[in-house]
Amino acid sequence: MTIVEERPAITGGVDTHSELHVAAALDSVGGLLGTREFPATAAGYASLLGWLGKFGDVALAGVEGTGSYGAGLTRYLAARGVRVVEAARARRDRHRNGKSDPLDAVSAARAAQSGRAAGAPKGRDGARCWLPPGSAHRESTH
Repeated sequence: MTIVEERPAITGGVDTHSELHVAAALDSVGGLLGTREFPATAAGYASLLGWLGKFGDVALAGVEGTGSYGAGLTRYLAARGVRVVEAARARRDRHRNGKSDPLDAVSAARAAQSGRAAGAPKGRDGARCWLPPGSAHRESTH
């Protein structure tokens, strides 16, 4: 008899920028597993998803700016079966010492995980965009 170990479901959060994205990974109860920066390129998207995948199955991702700097990443994740939700940009007055990209990525992940960020990703025109069938849930390969 073969024992199949189930991988934990994790949630990602991404603070997006024109040249660099900062990602955070949370476990199923909101514990921070890590944060890391990735280039805002196709290779960077693959590295980001691979990094998140090292922690478990990526069940959900809260992405800031799905209609702008995060549009390419949103399409990439959705095409690979990750459910993506629009995470509101963090309020700048909440950061006493200025902007913190890792904190913003964690906030995006926590908003997605809690359901506060449950909106469909936006297209470049600001309208909610349609994602292909199957992108709402990641199919398990195990």
